[in-house]
Amino acid sequence: MRSPSDLSPGEKSRKPERPASRDDRLKAALKANMARRKAQARARTAEDAADDTERD
Repeated sequence: MRSPSDLSPGEKSRKPERPASRDDRLKAALKANMARRKAQARARTAEDAADDTERD
């Protein structure tokens, strides 16, 4: 295991990343949710189209 004094100069200057702000997290969650819902809608549309062609 390494101690903090074993860090290279490049690793010492690196600042830890700040956690994402609440707005950023909400924006990312909304984007993921919308993408998932669009994919579900496309799948339902494709399924309905397949059912229509089987009935003909």
